[in-house]
Amino acid sequence: MRAFAIALTFAAGLALAGIATAPPAQAGPQPDEILDDPELEQRARALSANLRCLVCQNQSIDDSDAPLARDLRVLVRERLVEGYSDDEIEAFVVARYGDFVLFRPPFNVNTVLLWGSPILVFGAGALGLFLALRRRRDVAPSVTADLTPQERAELERILGEKSSGNS
Repeated sequence: MRAFAIALTFAAGLALAGIATAPPAQAGPQPDEILDDPELEQRARALSANLRCLVCQNQSIDDSDAPLARDLRVLVRERLVEGYSDDEIEAFVVARYGDFVLFRPPFNVNTVLLWGSPILVFGAGALGLFLALRRRRDVAPSVTADLTPQERAELERILGEKSSGNS
């Protein structure tokens, strides 16, 4: 039994060492995607940082290793090489995938709920808290009638038994 525990501990240590020394996952532009012109590459990185990966949804296409993110990175770089401006490339991607592809979508009729939802949630929470506190304050304290002499005597007897029983 002891040999099994030692072997299990050794195997766990090897597994942890393997995880700790594993190379990081490759994300972002692959070597074959990087442009030779440093200025164009810098523009591509800036554009990619504002474009959401539609697969991952919480990463930019520059940070994602999803195939669709790679396709978008290549598309951005191809358009830059062809001479498109940053605004034209962003407009093309938005036309194809919608405002959701942008990390900072513009404020318009389609995105008003997106931009207004934090205010709505905060307002609803504040209103709920206000109503709960108001209801709590408005609840009348429970009305207790005066005890009759018999009830008072019974209460004193019960309390007396409890205090004498505890000593």
